[in-house]
Amino acid sequence: MSEQVWHEPVDGFEFSAGEVIVDADYQREKLQACGLPADRLNNFVDASFYIGIGIRHGIENGISAEGNVNMVQRLVQYEPVKLGELLTVKGFIEKVTQVPRGKTVQTQIWFENEAGKKVIDASRMSLKPDPSKTGVRGAGERPAAVIENPSALQPIESWTLTPEQVKAYSTEGNSIHYEMASAVQAGFRAPIIGGGMGVHYLIAAMIDRTACATFDLDIYFRRPIFWDHQFDVLMRDDNGGMCLASDNKVLTEARINAVA
Repeated sequence: MSEQVWHEPVDGFEFSAGEVIVDADYQREKLQACGLPADRLNNFVDASFYIGIGIRHGIENGISAEGNVNMVQRLVQYEPVKLGELLTVKGFIEKVTQVPRGKTVQTQIWFENEAGKKVIDASRMSLKPDPSKTGVRGAGERPAAVIENPSALQPIESWTLTPEQVKAYSTEGNSIHYEMASAVQAGFRAPIIGGGMGVHYLIAAMIDRTACATFDLDIYFRRPIFWDHQFDVLMRDDNGGMCLASDNKVLTEARINAVA
């Protein structure tokens, strides 16, 4: 086996196209690790998976995710994807920006069906921390809040994570999600969940509330969610936004631009 060659992220770095399938066994294993019922979406894929798959596609193209933190995530489902359906993943690095804590990397990632139609957009902006700047604050402009006051909303569901759950979900990729030493080295008190894992809880609540087949979300990862965290799932009455919150603090939130 040839040794993995790593590249520094730079503007315009294009990924080779790849093929991906999310099957029923994979979805069942991961959703059960979250504590979510595997049959919630019938025979369709939970689009949250394409967040992690998009990150892994970058890794396969030589862009390391080790120690990186997802900050802003676009997640658009133009049409539902069936379990077992073959998709092609494509993407490129749009922009790399120096910030006090290191670099932010803006990556365009999308998925096409066999007809060449874009069915999922999972573009993102992540922070690539500089190890010499642990404790330094500043990762660029902070987007406006979606949920101003979590305590004003009634919880839809409440969850308490365990390290066993998070390790069962986070079996590949960035070790800050499942190894204590890596998490501490990155400046966290314990491993943190990957952004996609938290989004599963938002997607489940949104689909339960709206029964939508298509959606357009802007997701903001405001605070780390640790592998032993307790949090509530909240949604605005107008269905315009939702979040995961703990102790009246937003951890992850999403602006719902459209559902249908």
